[in-house]
Amino acid sequence: VKNSKQGVRMIDEADLMEHLREWDGKYGPTYLVLDLLQKVFYTSDAARESFVELCEEEYVQKVTFDSYLYKTVQGNDPVGDLKLGWKTLSSLYKY
Repeated sequence: VKNSKQGVRMIDEADLMEHLREWDGKYGPTYLVLDLLQKVFYTSDAARESFVELCEEEYVQKVTFDSYLYKTVQGNDPVGDLKLGWKTLSSLYKY
């Protein structure tokens, strides 16, 4: 809408590329995290069980809810993130 001047001008490829750059800059990290989670935890039944175990954690639920709410990856607690990283690795190792 911005580049079309409220629908007066037809957008072109350059306008679409500009929009994609802005969109990727804003939401790219979120999709990177989701892609990583899928590649790690959806490779086997054991890995999925590990993921389910992690989802029981209150911190994971809070970060997930906040990420959806604010449309960006949350996790502004470095100590919580480190604990989650350690739990993730140990959970994957266990299975």
